[in-house]
Amino acid sequence: MFECAGAGRYTNEWAKKDIEMENFVMNDVYEKCPDIETDKVLLRFACKEESGQLLKIYSDKKALPFFNSDNCHGDNFYYPTKEKMDSAIDFWLDSYQKKWFVRWVIVEKASATIIGSVELFHRSADDDFNGVGVLRIDLGSDYEKSSVIKNVLDAIVPSAYEMFDCEVIISKVPIYAVERAQAFSDYGFEKSEKFLVGTIDHYAYKDYWTIHV
Repeated sequence: MFECAGAGRYTNEWAKKDIEMENFVMNDVYEKCPDIETDKVLLRFACKEESGQLLKIYSDKKALPFFNSDNCHGDNFYYPTKEKMDSAIDFWLDSYQKKWFVRWVIVEKASATIIGSVELFHRSADDDFNGVGVLRIDLGSDYEKSSVIKNVLDAIVPSAYEMFDCEVIISKVPIYAVERAQAFSDYGFEKSEKFLVGTIDHYAYKDYWTIHV
């Protein structure tokens, strides 16, 4: 599966991935995207109406270093205008229709506020991370805290294996992301020494953590 979530993408590589998608079934997550809820957070399918709240996240320069845009042709997920945020959401929705990935918004239940988003997809590639589920968690800088990240992991990880037909989930945790590293470690992820090789740019990316079913 492809690796990128943003606006203005490149389709030739992904067209080949559409064929690969036919080789497995992902338990209808692309037919009906479920809401996922715990006592702390609600994950619901991202929609255009939430652009205003998402703009606060994706125009947050302090949050930018924690977004994982590996293999995304220079799109760093920084969307400082409503127009760019709308374009990104359009891409998310189109990608869902094409079964490339799923984007949920993260709602903090205590404040009823959108604090970020989650992306997941099943990855097909010629490297050590073939067949895994790739998890991206984008949070506003005020919410880049181990307790909040752990709440998101509690919500998304248990059902991710079945939804995305995988036995391993990976996520990028840069060395400077100390709060994120604490949350992932506490949850049971382990840092991997393996590299993710971009299916589009063929660059070897590091700092991935893994957890097995």
